[in-house]
Amino acid sequence: MRVRLAVLCLAYVLSQFFRAFLAVLSEPLARDVGVTAEDLSFASGLWFVTFALMQLPVGWALDRIGPRRTASVLLGFGGGGGAVLFAVATQGWHIDLAMVLIGIGCSPVLMASYYIFARQFPPARFATLAAVMLGVGSVGNLVASYPMALAAELVGWRASLAGLAAVTVAVAAGIAATVRDPELVTGDMKGSVLDLLKMPVLWAILPLMFIAYAPAANIRGLWMGPYLADIHGLDTAQVGQATLMMGLAMIAGTLAYGPLDRVFGSRKWVILTGSVLAVASLFGLALQVGGNVAVAVGLCAAVGFFGASYPMIIAHGRAFFPPHLAGRGVTLMNMFGIGGAGLVQFGSGRLHGAVAEAAGPAVAYATLFAVFGGALLLGVAIYLFSRDSME
Repeated sequence: MRVRLAVLCLAYVLSQFFRAFLAVLSEPLARDVGVTAEDLSFASGLWFVTFALMQLPVGWALDRIGPRRTASVLLGFGGGGGAVLFAVATQGWHIDLAMVLIGIGCSPVLMASYYIFARQFPPARFATLAAVMLGVGSVGNLVASYPMALAAELVGWRASLAGLAAVTVAVAAGIAATVRDPELVTGDMKGSVLDLLKMPVLWAILPLMFIAYAPAANIRGLWMGPYLADIHGLDTAQVGQATLMMGLAMIAGTLAYGPLDRVFGSRKWVILTGSVLAVASLFGLALQVGGNVAVAVGLCAAVGFFGASYPMIIAHGRAFFPPHLAGRGVTLMNMFGIGGAGLVQFGSGRLHGAVAEAAGPAVAYATLFAVFGGALLLGVAIYLFSRDSME
């Protein structure tokens, strides 16, 4: 069990890396390929939306085929192939297609682990196990910051992506060799994602799932780099150091959330408290655009820390899933979380471009952060009507 989870964790390190590495490559990609921040926002959004759309077939595959074949095949061909295409990209659409392929490859990795947790461990331990997997796997977020910036300067971004392609294929082979599928649920019990969507208990949880991850993912994965470069004049190495701080904060927040439901005897109020603090951090970031750079980096880190409720929200929804729909349930939650981040990424590029053209870059970034905060606040308001559960 330890070996297979370690291999799945390595795969999730890659998934975290691929969703965040564009932030530190904005300058070299603009120079070598001719893409803008808005172009990279679109490419990043493609990763998230592709990842989200894949959750429906991935959920079916986990319940019917098992995590071993689902994760190894998609990661090897999609993730490895996409990284190769990115390494040789000469035009913007090459990057777009590469991010689509990588999104397909990364789509089953975390859910394969969560499926194993849901099927082979007590429900009360799900939140802690999910947070540990997410927290340890988020090392990829760190690698996508200063280490990626350093690698791009030392050996070039193309060589770095080629090396990552080889690592991705090797990890996929490791999944195929070591992971063992849980025993499939047998009997006459049938169901689909539609049965889950008919459950009123999920209606107040899914909107927050949709928006909770989006601000931290968008700021860390793309906007933090251009913001610090455009407004504060930081170079690639300095941006890498700043994004490393936010990445560390996101890991710390994920690990901090993990046991808090058992400490306080509630999932709902832990999630609500953290989300409100994330809203406050986003509005603070919007109000101080153009101010002290250390304060800006600190507020970005706060968004990452308090916005790390992702595994806790999945655990809240997981408490209401029937066993034969565990795979489709966790992937449905993941689809909302990643899909929200992707759609916000698409919209944020258009919003930033329009406001920057009309009022300048400082107002554009302030508007962006304020919109993130307002959207999260709306999700919190709906979540107030959710039913708590510690099952």
